[in-house]
Amino acid sequence: MVATIMAFASVTPVSAQDKPNVVYILVDNTGWGDFSVYGGTTPTPNIDKLASQGMRFNNYNVEVQCTPTRSAIMTGRHPVRSGTYKVPFPGEGKAGMAPWEYTIAELLSDGGYKTALYGKWHLGNEQGRLPNDQGFDEWWGYPNSADESGYSSYPLFNLIVEEVKAKNNGELPLDLPPQILTGKKGELSTKVMPFDLALRPVIDQKYNIPKTVDFIKKNAGGKEPFFVYLAYSEVHPPIIANPDFAAKSPNRGGVYSDVIAEMDVRVGEVVAAVEAAGIADNTIIILASDNATGGLLGAGGNGGSNGPWRGDFFNTPFEGSMRVPCIVRWTGKVPAGAVNDEMFAAVDWLPTLAGLTDLVAKVPTDRPIDGVDASDYLLGKSKTTGRTSYMFFGADGKLMSLKWRYYKTVFRFSEGVGSPYVQPQLPLMYDLSSDPGEKFNLWESTLTNGWVFAPTLEEIGKYERSLAKYPNIKVGEDFTGYKAKN
Repeated sequence: MVATIMAFASVTPVSAQDKPNVVYILVDNTGWGDFSVYGGTTPTPNIDKLASQGMRFNNYNVEVQCTPTRSAIMTGRHPVRSGTYKVPFPGEGKAGMAPWEYTIAELLSDGGYKTALYGKWHLGNEQGRLPNDQGFDEWWGYPNSADESGYSSYPLFNLIVEEVKAKNNGELPLDLPPQILTGKKGELSTKVMPFDLALRPVIDQKYNIPKTVDFIKKNAGGKEPFFVYLAYSEVHPPIIANPDFAAKSPNRGGVYSDVIAEMDVRVGEVVAAVEAAGIADNTIIILASDNATGGLLGAGGNGGSNGPWRGDFFNTPFEGSMRVPCIVRWTGKVPAGAVNDEMFAAVDWLPTLAGLTDLVAKVPTDRPIDGVDASDYLLGKSKTTGRTSYMFFGADGKLMSLKWRYYKTVFRFSEGVGSPYVQPQLPLMYDLSSDPGEKFNLWESTLTNGWVFAPTLEEIGKYERSLAKYPNIKVGEDFTGYKAKN
């Protein structure tokens, strides 16, 4: 394990009159080991530089799939609480976040921020459940996921579209066939263009990045601070290299390497826009992934790297399925060159950004918030993030594992997309401080580790007791709030 080497330098305090801008770059399905600063073989000089100027987390944890991770980021809550614990499939009915949920965008908007999202949403695909309904002043992107760009390449899919159109007097849902949408707060979202395989490899270059850069330029130096959420499309399947980068990766790798090389250039363009606007000292830049694809694409020769960690997208709940890269830069505030093994998670962003922007008072108190406020750690004022455990739920909404400090207890696991969830006779237990690959189940070498159940079950008990007062929201439920209980 990499030891913490951060220096606790003196920092400038945040003032209520000088709130920082926030640029959140969320890349899709990029593994822990894909960037060269994390040991990847494709050079990523822009990302490496960003890491050298800020803090790099080696123990940043996400959720089981894209929808749950994005829900956790937005709400600070375990996705199972929000009914967003899995990716909804076409035909399953209403899904996504209930409008009642309070997002980072709403918190920052209520705090005087200009807000925008460009790229992937995946938290609802109908009016009332889109980004402009959840705190974003404007958005442009796709409501679901990049794999849908390939739907219209199937003749029978197009036949289904025509049948639906005929049944509905020529009307089609917002996402049928897959569409790019745009919308502004207080208005309905509208269709822009089809999201197909022709757009797939260039959507970041032609749209997501320029729109993000323009938003930064337009709002830099304004009276209101801004929050822009760039939901970058790669490396989610189908992975198709941009023609400008195809077969041109610096290490002469395959298409996956080409896509990582482009991603580095695009991150560099966003950072350069912040620098050119002269707002680097007052802008928090976050670069993180939502999941780790890893072995999911390995059979096709395009797979990325999850570093030393066992597991991948469907091989859960091993560390490779939940640890992804995460870098935070705030020039002059977040210690430069800091590298750490402190536990941090997707659910922590809402309370942490509330702390960094002096908006803690706006964090909801009428619901469970599972995230911790790690702002003092990011500012070098604390030696810990405040997170000592992490619960990981499966795509069925049930608990799979709990990580307490560096001990990992696995109650259920799956060894791949074609494999079932398995409940072992005794929960598997690993010491991640010496076994990052989760190869050695402690029950097979010693019977002296039963004490780990005590803190593990204590954390599970806290969650289960909270359900009595705050039952989990059902998938697609039009939830309006909890009733007070005596």
